[in-house]
Amino acid sequence: MKARTILCLTLLAAGIAAASPMSAGTLSAGRVSASAQEPAGPEAQRDTGGMLRTLEHGTWRCALPGDAAGAAWRSVPEADFTVGPSSSYDSAAGRGTYILRGRILTFTRGPKKGERYEQVGRNTLLVLHDDGSTGRLTCTRVGAPD
Repeated sequence: MKARTILCLTLLAAGIAAASPMSAGTLSAGRVSASAQEPAGPEAQRDTGGMLRTLEHGTWRCALPGDAAGAAWRSVPEADFTVGPSSSYDSAAGRGTYILRGRILTFTRGPKKGERYEQVGRNTLLVLHDDGSTGRLTCTRVGAPD
């Protein structure tokens, strides 16, 4: 092989290596560092980071699944809320704010402060427990703002 060909191939390989996601300092002595590893547990399946977004404005009703002997859903009115502008919400207990990062909704102020949900559809949320597992409570947007 000519020296020029070897030089071109070396530069091409260096360019590819520089553009790869692994070039950001995650490799150390040939091993992937802990920061580049995937998180463990239920949270590993969720988008916990990402772009800041907002929920669809309107009324959100929350319910628990029923059983075969009765109603399909049992309403939980104390968990209901209405989403308004500027990442705000209203509930029967008062007003507050939220942050939606990726698919994870966290109420940051007001009576629902600390509650977390996973957005599983444009108009559907599932409650998240402290350990990151998904609960049974489901909230669905049922109407546009008044």
